[in-house]
Amino acid sequence: MLSRLANIFKVADLRNKVLFTLAVICLYQFGATVPVPGVSWSKIQQLQAATSTSSVASFLNLFSGGALSRMAIFGLGVMPYITSSIIIQLLTTVIPKLTEWRDQGAVGQKKITQTTRYLTVALALLQSTGLIYAFHGHDQALIGTNIDLIPKFSIPLAAFMVLLLTAGTAFVMWLAELITQRGIGQGMSILIFANVVANIPQGGKAVLAEGGTLKFIVILGVSLLLLVVIVFMDQGQRRIPVTFAKRVVGRKMYGGSSTYIPLKVNQSGVIPIIFASSVLYIPVLLANILPWSTFQTWVSKSLTPTSLVYIGLYFILIVAFTFFYVYVAFDPYQQADMIRKQGGFIPGIRPGAPTERYFVHLLNRLTVVGALFLGAVAVVPSLLMAAWHINRFPFYGTTLLIAVGVALETMRQIDSQLMMRNYEGFLK
Repeated sequence: MLSRLANIFKVADLRNKVLFTLAVICLYQFGATVPVPGVSWSKIQQLQAATSTSSVASFLNLFSGGALSRMAIFGLGVMPYITSSIIIQLLTTVIPKLTEWRDQGAVGQKKITQTTRYLTVALALLQSTGLIYAFHGHDQALIGTNIDLIPKFSIPLAAFMVLLLTAGTAFVMWLAELITQRGIGQGMSILIFANVVANIPQGGKAVLAEGGTLKFIVILGVSLLLLVVIVFMDQGQRRIPVTFAKRVVGRKMYGGSSTYIPLKVNQSGVIPIIFASSVLYIPVLLANILPWSTFQTWVSKSLTPTSLVYIGLYFILIVAFTFFYVYVAFDPYQQADMIRKQGGFIPGIRPGAPTERYFVHLLNRLTVVGALFLGAVAVVPSLLMAAWHINRFPFYGTTLLIAVGVALETMRQIDSQLMMRNYEGFLK
């Protein structure tokens, strides 16, 4: 294993990519610890003690690596970008112009990416404004306490803080794109991975303190079992054979080869987990904006990570987003049409509509298994902690899924680059 790890640093290009990614992560963590001007450090410490048991605030804090409870410059983290991506992907199936851009290939994708950036900045402005209002001690439903982080509050100071938080979000988005272009892995996933992993030691300590040694050992054992299941399911795939007929172009003969299309059981990866978490964040944001005391009370009581309402909604959303994302990423009609145009066919299946129906049938069967797997892994630790009344680290299942899923995907990219240079990889 150590010799394979050393192979990364033998390849100059790969070594530079890994080091660049680590440097960006360090820069991000630095920005996640520097508070914005105007907040009280003593009040931040009080808030951090409160957010350890405040479910809504801990939910908002999950994808920022604790930066939100510190009111850091990168306090909003990746949440605005994730929410923006969800909105754009949903609108792509409804708005003809976005559908047209999606079908234009690389040119259209650039336009969609630019639109996502603009929407991210707009959402960051709205969210930062609401959070500044909440952290001024005006929203007990959000943070579970009326701690005022901004004792010398003024309109110019609030506007400056909103500007800093929005600029921090834009900078985080730029860092993620830099990782994608010049580093290893998908940039936004890497930053999410860094955030959730940064909370694991503190969360484990909180579980040990609240539940005791025996419950901590049981949760640790369940976690190791889930880790094995996640890796096993992540490697599972259904290989669809495709044969290309021979054809003559000029004096040369092409085709006559066979290949396969790999359909993974967990085709969507950790994206449905992130999407479901983001959707459950929307009621929290609305409770912060809308002056409805009944709605705010329902959010603070029912949308707690250890409540059955939250766990049920979380499971349903994960299953729904798994189906949605799989059919967006793998369009049966588009794949069948592409195979037909290339002169290929699946043995025993006629090209065209029969091939499309075959893909739909396979996708439905695989996605049911993948969706139930993702939902179960995400909610099993929450059910266990709810039964034991452990509230201080309620997102452990989500954390585990994101950490393992992103780590495996990144290792695959490193493996592929090692294999290209005739080095032995990590995965077999």
